[in-house]
Amino acid sequence: MSTDRYQSPLSERYASKEMQYIFSPDKKFKTWRRLWIALAETEKELGLPITDDQIAELKEHAEDINYDVAKAREKEVRHDVMSHVYAYGVQCPKAKGIIHLGATSCYVGDNTDIIVMTEALQLVRRKLLNVILKLADFADKYKALPTLAFTHFQPAQPTTVGKRASLWLQEFYMDYQDLEYVLSTMKLLGSKGTTGTQASFLELFDGNQEKIDRIDPMIAEKMGFSSCVPVSGQTYSRKVDTRVLNILAGIAASATKMSNDIRLLQHLKEVEEPFEKSQIGSSAMAYKRNPMRSERIASLSRYVMVDALNPAITSATQWFERTLDDSANKRLSVPEGFLAVDGILDLCLNVVDGLVVYPKVIEKRLMSELPFMATENIMMDAVKAGGDRQELHERIRTLSMEAGKNVKVEGKENNLLDLIAADPAFNLTREELEKTMEPSRYVGRSKEQVEAFLQNTIYPLLEENKELLGMSAEITV
Repeated sequence: MSTDRYQSPLSERYASKEMQYIFSPDKKFKTWRRLWIALAETEKELGLPITDDQIAELKEHAEDINYDVAKAREKEVRHDVMSHVYAYGVQCPKAKGIIHLGATSCYVGDNTDIIVMTEALQLVRRKLLNVILKLADFADKYKALPTLAFTHFQPAQPTTVGKRASLWLQEFYMDYQDLEYVLSTMKLLGSKGTTGTQASFLELFDGNQEKIDRIDPMIAEKMGFSSCVPVSGQTYSRKVDTRVLNILAGIAASATKMSNDIRLLQHLKEVEEPFEKSQIGSSAMAYKRNPMRSERIASLSRYVMVDALNPAITSATQWFERTLDDSANKRLSVPEGFLAVDGILDLCLNVVDGLVVYPKVIEKRLMSELPFMATENIMMDAVKAGGDRQELHERIRTLSMEAGKNVKVEGKENNLLDLIAADPAFNLTREELEKTMEPSRYVGRSKEQVEAFLQNTIYPLLEENKELLGMSAEITV
């Protein structure tokens, strides 16, 4: 590791080696060479005078990239594609005259970008599915455990721990649906030429339209794609990058929602993210157990959500058939968006897999608020015992305010049940009131909703993709 120059934290701390390789120079330039081979093979198959020996020579050196030659050449010509055409030609003297024949720089640059983004989306898809699996397991395990729900972060009608987790799960499922759609639309640029008109191929093939129509489909098939875009300028539409980064931003938003809820729950001591035996929570306060993984999820996610603006602005400001103000931005925004989401999903996988739930703390907080939420049931029982509904409603309101004052001003326990038992208007004993304090009576259909969501939506998805499941994630720092 070099210590005298900037190193990206995304590589050093957060992203997996697998995602880093997808955006590595090796992946990029080996893909360039695969594309040059595909182009040469296609041109040969359509009748251009390219020999088997030339193709064999290109294939022989598809992997052993002579970076030193390319780097030296780029210093002279200031053009990365032509530098690598030259370097490939040095290794392939018989084939150097037909490398990149009829193509423009975007043939290798843009097609490689699509290939790389597609592979990166597939890795994101695999990790997202595993997060969905872990969340489904958690939601199912705690589908019936009552907990205090909040609206506006104020106590509200109870839910269950599993039902709350199903809300996180549903948002990740929506991200998965969006990802699947965008993946299904990924198409190569193909070989369209300088302004997308394929004019160079008209010249090469003496105006044979039938042969030119076959070029893009043949290249797509060789590169593992179903098709190429039907029309383009010199580049594929930069709106593709916008759609891809919006997927990443959506995942980041879902991850932030979940991580923020976990951070709040950890403050309440109801749920905790994993905390390792030797982990230090604070340099000053040795007792602390800070939710550092969830905080990191939120931190990286914020970067990704803002990063999604880059391709949107780039797409909007492309002039006519192309400009080059996209290049430097794309080199940063697309890889770093993927590296960050890769780290986010690893963190999500790690956190959800090790969430610790504290049922006793959950029960204590719920029971401290439940008397207020049980008042409607209590009022109905009192009416059935002969009481007047309107009078009882006013008594409940008055006693609730008194109990609330005891809690908030006096710092005492919630004594609403004792106040109601002592009020003859209700004609209910403390024991009778206690029977209304069963938490499961107030969670509605939480358990049934979780079961239906898992059975009808999540489990079929996981079954369809079972070969991609079984991942775990180790956090680097």
